[in-house]
Amino acid sequence: MIMIGFVKKYFVKTVSILLALLFVYAAGSKLLDFENFQVQLAQSPLLSAYAGVVSYSIITIEFIVAILLCLQNTRLLGLYLSLGLMAAFTIYIYIILTYSEFVPCSCGGILEKMGWTGHLIFNICVVILTAVAIFLLERNRETRITRILSFSAGTVIVSCLVVVMMFLSSENIIKKENNFTRRFLQHPIFEDKVYNLGVNSYYFAGITNGKIYLGNLTTPLFITEIDTGFAAMRRTKITLDNLDHTFRNVQLKVKYPYYYLFDGNVPVIYRGKLGDSTANTISNGDAYFNQLIVLDSMKFGIRTQKRSDNQYTFASLDLNGDPKLSLKTEILKKQIDGVFDVDGSLNYDPVNDKIVYTYFYRNQFIVMDSDLSVKNRFNTIDTTSRANISVIRLSDGRNKMNAPSVSVNKSFALYGGLIFNRSNLKGKHEPSSSWKNSSIIDVYSTDEQHYIGSFYIRNREGKSMSSMICDGHYLYVLIGNELQRYRIRDGAFKFNIQRNQWFKEALADRDI
Repeated sequence: MIMIGFVKKYFVKTVSILLALLFVYAAGSKLLDFENFQVQLAQSPLLSAYAGVVSYSIITIEFIVAILLCLQNTRLLGLYLSLGLMAAFTIYIYIILTYSEFVPCSCGGILEKMGWTGHLIFNICVVILTAVAIFLLERNRETRITRILSFSAGTVIVSCLVVVMMFLSSENIIKKENNFTRRFLQHPIFEDKVYNLGVNSYYFAGITNGKIYLGNLTTPLFITEIDTGFAAMRRTKITLDNLDHTFRNVQLKVKYPYYYLFDGNVPVIYRGKLGDSTANTISNGDAYFNQLIVLDSMKFGIRTQKRSDNQYTFASLDLNGDPKLSLKTEILKKQIDGVFDVDGSLNYDPVNDKIVYTYFYRNQFIVMDSDLSVKNRFNTIDTTSRANISVIRLSDGRNKMNAPSVSVNKSFALYGGLIFNRSNLKGKHEPSSSWKNSSIIDVYSTDEQHYIGSFYIRNREGKSMSSMICDGHYLYVLIGNELQRYRIRDGAFKFNIQRNQWFKEALADRDI
């Protein structure tokens, strides 16, 4: 009984102090980096329309609640407001994790490092502690249990409803039906084999001679080799000839008979022979870059930034050339800022020696030869011809997105004149359930303006694909911990290209 009395006496005060410290810390972190906090709120799919009001309101409310918690006469009111705030934060994180494709909002400080699932668990625990503190304080005042429960439940429900209403009114959280219609192909691929990799940090580094090569984000100095039949897996630790560099994001690429390691934040490229664990420096100080494709043993295509204005541009990096670096400033077409609006993904097709760049925020992909000369600019089937983004320049010179971006294309695989493009927009009459449970792949030709058709790749255990690669016979996909192999049906895509050619010839004959 003494212990129970001690807990009752100090529990409420302890919880109140901890909550006050939490709110002061959170509000102070936001206030110290207010400009960045406001921009991050503007990126949120739930709060973008209310970013200005919410950014000031949250900080003000957190400071006020902290003061109320510290005063004995207003502590109960402070606890109820704390319950409402924490319930709102909790349902916000749940909606973001469950329904949104990105989690842009930052709480700053230590909590920002926690991770969103951990943050959700932390918030739930705080809500429970706050509810218990309210119950004990109210019972100490001889308040009826029914009144305590109804007030507490009402506070939580109202707070959650406010956030849910923001979710339902948001135009960005739910994919809209766009003014285009897809043609879904009849069983173009069949799930064939699955290999459990054990972890979800792998990415495709290349595929050649019946072997798939994987890099790993958490162990970047390892190259993983799996035969295309999924019979055997081998990992090799790579030794670099020079480690005197401050790497941020080491990446791996394979082009037979070599593998390449690089980090464009550091202007260094290493090369090693497949089967050999030692990689030697072949480029040091030649160019900074943020994307790289291997064209030949000593030739690369890169995306870099111009010194004059920091806008993105392509360049050819030929380590045997003179000069080694040749900028291709005319390829990327600026619409807004020359950085976010031209952002995209660069890939190389070894079969027909073509380079393809697909924009993230507009319906276009660029086809180039190995010298980065533009051959064609083709469009995807949607209608987003202009990047639908908003960019703001911070006082420290950084550019940031100022609103949720409307992404058109996510990623793509390239092989034999075909683009397997993972789209991010829903067409006419496409059920929302399919988008929630699958990734949609649109197939295009790199030889002409031609959309071939579409198909779904189903999620596995609630996880969607992270990347894909193709060898002409199979489409390989990474989903969570798994490497999946899909067999491409014979003629599934070739038939459509032939039919399109026949249709064009028929139109030409009719015109004659």
